[in-house]
Amino acid sequence: MSSAQSMIERRPVSVAHLFLSRVEATPQGEAYRYPAPVDEHAADSTPGAEQWRSLTWAQTAERVKAVAAGLMSLGIGAEDRVALASATRVEWVIADLGNMCAGAATTTVYPSTNAEETAFILANSGSRALFVDTVGQLAKVIEQREQLPELATVILFDAPAELPEAPGLTVLSLAELEAAGAAYLAEHPDAIEKSVAALEREQLATLIYTSGTTGRPKGVRLVHDCWAYEGVAQQESGLLRSDDVQFMWLPLSHVFGKTLISGQIATGHVMAVDGRVDRIIHNLPLIRPTLMASAPRIFEKVYNGIAGKARAEGGAKYKIFMWAAKVAREHARTAQQTRVATGREQVPFALGLQHTLADKLVYAKIRAAFGGRLRGSVSGSAALAPEIGYFFLGAGVPILEGYGLTETSAGSTVNRAEDVRVGTVGKPLPGTEVRIAEDGEILLRGPGVMRGYHDLPEQTAEVLEADGWFHTGDIGELVQDGYLRITDRKKDMFKTSGGKYVAPSEVEGKFKAICPFASNILVIGNGRNFCTALIGLDEPVIMAWATEHGLAGKSYAEVVADPQVVALIDGFVKRLNGELQRWQTIKKFTLLPRDLDVEHGELTPSLKIKRPVVEKNYAEAVAGMYAGTNEA
Repeated sequence: MSSAQSMIERRPVSVAHLFLSRVEATPQGEAYRYPAPVDEHAADSTPGAEQWRSLTWAQTAERVKAVAAGLMSLGIGAEDRVALASATRVEWVIADLGNMCAGAATTTVYPSTNAEETAFILANSGSRALFVDTVGQLAKVIEQREQLPELATVILFDAPAELPEAPGLTVLSLAELEAAGAAYLAEHPDAIEKSVAALEREQLATLIYTSGTTGRPKGVRLVHDCWAYEGVAQQESGLLRSDDVQFMWLPLSHVFGKTLISGQIATGHVMAVDGRVDRIIHNLPLIRPTLMASAPRIFEKVYNGIAGKARAEGGAKYKIFMWAAKVAREHARTAQQTRVATGREQVPFALGLQHTLADKLVYAKIRAAFGGRLRGSVSGSAALAPEIGYFFLGAGVPILEGYGLTETSAGSTVNRAEDVRVGTVGKPLPGTEVRIAEDGEILLRGPGVMRGYHDLPEQTAEVLEADGWFHTGDIGELVQDGYLRITDRKKDMFKTSGGKYVAPSEVEGKFKAICPFASNILVIGNGRNFCTALIGLDEPVIMAWATEHGLAGKSYAEVVADPQVVALIDGFVKRLNGELQRWQTIKKFTLLPRDLDVEHGELTPSLKIKRPVVEKNYAEAVAGMYAGTNEA
C-alpha cells in the first residue's frame, strides 16, 4: 500500500478534527490573510485605504471556537442547519468552521441568489440560523419571512451601528455572537472539544444546492467524511503544499472553493481571502500567490485582455505578441508530447531559442502580472479550451485543469504541476476511482461522493448506484497513464437531423481559443440539418476595437450590430469551420445585444451556460437563423 493510500485510509473523521490538529501543530503559523480598512485615525490614512492583515492558526481557532460556542448558546446542535449567504471573505471561513465545530451543518447560499430562491434553499434545508455579510442579504429573508418558519436567528458580518429590526427574527452582529460564545466557553471550557469528539464520519456536514442548468436546485448531502477525505487527498497528491500561498477569490458557496479550504487546513499553508473579482488584478502582485484556483472564463478574459492590449498598441508589438503566443503553444505542445512519449521533455533547438527570446519579450511580463511566483493555477467548473491551456503553459503559468461536481465534493481528478497534460482533466486523486460506462459516461466512486440529494430519494437513485458509483452525466475517456479526457455533457450532446452527433462544448471551446473577442457561445443544432450559434462578445475588448475602427461613442448593442463587427466575427467563424467536420460547422450565427450573465439567469454562479434559458430568451433569434429552411 502506498503512503498516500495509507494516509487516505487513516484520515480523520472530519475537517473539524483536521482543524484542531492543525492548530495544535502550528499555532503561530500564518493561516489567513485578508484585506481590512486602514485605521482612520492613522496619520497616513486616506479614505478607503486598505491593508492586508493576518490571522495565525491560534487566532483563527479563538474566533472559530467563539462562533461555535455562540451557536451552541442559541441551541444549535448536531446536524442543525446553519446557512451562509455571503461573498468570499475570511469571516465566511470562520463561520463555516464554527458550524462544523458546533456539530451543525452548513447550508451554502450564493449572495447573488434572488430572494425567492434564497427562501427555497433555506426552507428546503430547514436552516435555523443564517450568517449574512450585508443588510441586503437580511432584506431577502425579511421579504420572504412567511416562507421560513424554522429560521430564528440572523448573524451579520457587516453590522451597522444600529441593527435593523426583523419581525420574528433575532438579529445579531458577528461580534455579539462571538461575545456570547466567549461567555459560554467560560462556563463550559471543553465544549468545543467534546462537540468535535462526538462528530461521526457519516454525519451531515454541508448542504450545497446545485445551481443546475434546469429546474429547482437540489440539495447535495456531503458528510464530514467527504471533506476530511478531500483535505487529505489534496495534500497527499501534492496538489497543495505546506509552503504555498494560495489566493482564494472563488465563491465559497460553490463546492470548488470550499473543497480547497479542506486542503489548506490539511497542509497548513497560507490562504489570502478576498472575493472581490474587480480586485483580482490589483491583489495578485500584493499577494504574490504560488497557487490560485479559477474558472476557465477568467483565463479566457486574461488572454483576450493581453491580446487586445497588444492589438491596440499595434504594429510591431502586436506582431511580437502573436508570434510569442504561437511559440508558447508550439513549445508547450511539443514538450508535452515528448514527456508523455519518453518521460523527458524535449523540444527542437530552434524552438527552444525562440521560446527563450519570447520569454524575455512577453512571458516574463505575464508571469509578473500574476505575482511572479505562481507555480500553478487550478481550473475547474467548466471546460478549458486547449489552445488557452497551451498558451499559458508555454508562458510559464501552468493551468492545472481538474474535474469534479458538487456531488463529488468537487475534487475528483486534477493535473499535477510536474506533469500537466493539456486537453485532459488529470488523474484521479488518491482514493477516487474512475470508470467509463459502455455509453461513454464517466462514473466516479470514492469517499468524496455525496450521500444523496436532500429529501429526493428517487433522483438520488437515478445517479447513485448501490455500490457507490456515481453517474456524472459527462462523456469522456481514459487516455495514457490514466488521465481523464472529457468530451461533453451527456445531456448537452445532440444529433442533427442527418443523424450526426455533435458535442457542442468541443466546438465552443475551439471558437473561444480562435476568437479573442468571444466571451460566450452557444452552439445549436439538435434535430436540425445544420448548426448555428449565439455569440456574446467580451465587452471591454470589442469596445476597444470599435473605438479604433470609427465606432467610438456607440453602445455595446450598436457595436455588435455594426456590419464591420459582424464581418470581423464571421472571419473567426470561417476559421473555426476549417477545423471542424462538415456536420459540426456553424452555418449562421447571431451576435447577442448583450453578453450572457448571471443576473438574467443565463449563467450559473459558477459561469456555466444554462442552455435552455438562453435558447428560450433568444428563441426569436434562433428561429430567424433557420427561417427560409425546411425547419423554420
